[in-house]
Amino acid sequence: MAEQQEERDYNEFRVIEDLAGWRRTHHNNELTAADLGKTVCLMGWVQFRRDHGGLIFLDLRDREGLTQVVFNPEGNQDVHERAHAIRAEYVVAIKGRVRMRPEGMANKNLVTGEVEIEVEEYKLLNTSETPPFPIEDRVEVGENLRLKYRFLDLRRPSLARNFIIRNKAAQAVRRYLDALGFLEIETPVLTKSTPEGARDFLVPSRVNQGEFYALPQSPQLFKQMLMVSGMDRYFQIVKCFRDEDLRADRQPEFTQIDIEMSFTDEAQIQDMAEGLVTKIFAETIGAALPDVFPRMTYNDAMRDYGVDKPDLRFGLKHIDITDAFRNSGFKVFASSELVKVMVVPGGGELSRKEIDDYTKFVEIYGSKGLAWIKVKEDGEWQSPIVKFFSEDEIATLRERTDCKPGDILFFQAGSADIANAALGNLRCELGERFGLIDPKVFKPVWITDFPLLEYNPDEKRYVARHHPFTSAQPDQMATLASDPGNALARAYDMVINGYEVGGGSIRIHTAEQQRIMFAALGIDGDEAREKFGFLMDALKFGAPPHGGIAFGLDRLIMIITGSKSIRDVIAFPKTQKATCLMTEAPSEVPSKQLRELGIRLREKKEN
Repeated sequence: MAEQQEERDYNEFRVIEDLAGWRRTHHNNELTAADLGKTVCLMGWVQFRRDHGGLIFLDLRDREGLTQVVFNPEGNQDVHERAHAIRAEYVVAIKGRVRMRPEGMANKNLVTGEVEIEVEEYKLLNTSETPPFPIEDRVEVGENLRLKYRFLDLRRPSLARNFIIRNKAAQAVRRYLDALGFLEIETPVLTKSTPEGARDFLVPSRVNQGEFYALPQSPQLFKQMLMVSGMDRYFQIVKCFRDEDLRADRQPEFTQIDIEMSFTDEAQIQDMAEGLVTKIFAETIGAALPDVFPRMTYNDAMRDYGVDKPDLRFGLKHIDITDAFRNSGFKVFASSELVKVMVVPGGGELSRKEIDDYTKFVEIYGSKGLAWIKVKEDGEWQSPIVKFFSEDEIATLRERTDCKPGDILFFQAGSADIANAALGNLRCELGERFGLIDPKVFKPVWITDFPLLEYNPDEKRYVARHHPFTSAQPDQMATLASDPGNALARAYDMVINGYEVGGGSIRIHTAEQQRIMFAALGIDGDEAREKFGFLMDALKFGAPPHGGIAFGLDRLIMIITGSKSIRDVIAFPKTQKATCLMTEAPSEVPSKQLRELGIRLREKKEN
């Protein structure tokens, strides 16, 4: 009978009301002891409900934080009685008086932890079904379930914080660039397909059947047109699209801070970019970056770290020992284009299973194995490969590595691309394993002097390392024509903590230099005219020298917030299969829509 009475009362008080005449006075992370005695109106979702001997406590949550409210039976009995109907994730509005929490009951982890609100009136604004997972940061939930119910996932405080920070970053960008005379100009989303790198997303035209727009991979050509137009300084926080394989720091649609300047050079763009990123970090999390970011050439980065986006928060530099093993009896090393070693202090504690796991890890990057040597406490070397080394080779290794007892040496040998990628990425894994990375430290660096082109064996031609509108360095134009693989670009990447956060270049601004670049890429005059005719025309009409940079806003926010995945800083992200679990996109469309577009599917999707 008691249970039936409680259920009856519960249903009786589940009356949804409106907000007529009510206005919120504070958010739920605002009130402190300084507000003692004030009558306030708060609104939000019920995080927790606790019934303590008549007193009913709620933690009321909005995007800013939590405030504790209390229903007292000695106050308004009708309000207290109706409060029995409240459950987790119900939406409520309350009016009440700010008072101090009882002695010893303060919560030092909350801004509002010294106070609570004694409720005088309340409105039930909506009810909620039991959520598929608790709306709490401390609860581990599978990512697919989170993405399916993304609208609930975004209520979690950690994710809400990410988007508050993202907003602060966007506003900081606009203030900073506006003060420097940049104009925010929108460029088209429906544009021409000019694939030269990643695949385009195509959009069929109903009006011009059989023809397609492409979603922009970047506003690159349009911002160059704006420089030809005399706009002088442009920026845009813009959506871009690439139909490519995904990973933790990549999405098919992403947001760029896109910037272009006329009458400029690398130093001016880098100074502007350093000021911008410094301002973003300062205004979002109060972090101070160096006044001047260090510079590192592409070749030095590859030599020391094996990747062109090195994490400088820790050591573990690579050592090139190719020359020491050129005539070695150890044929694996002797026949390799590149042989590198990395000394891991204290790495001798690694178990054989851990080493086997790291061997499997480097295979991801095309490596055929992971050679290693442990330095024992008596100075002897433990390894299956030492027996193949001569005394001179052992002596050279000891001298160059300066290894100590308790260390481990990891080797990679093979083509330069594979050896660098394998050992470079293993370095980051070991940095995590041995606690060498401080997540609160930010180490920016400019990577410069990139190769302008790289050879693609599948296409049997050179392709642009950045894009085909990047200028060669001033003394490299002859090299571009005679030896394209060795030409250097006027390009620069900003790297922070092992992530490329921005990349840019000085652009080609004459039609003749652009023609030479297309020729080096195997793009003949007819193809250049078909794909880039409007650019070639524009360059003939007094294009100024210009250059720019684009920052990945999503990736920047991921670094600033310490998120493990870029999906945690995008409101409605895609999965690694480029699907939206919440809306179930992409999806099939009715045959009528396809007919209107003049499209017929070659194959029906299998059930």
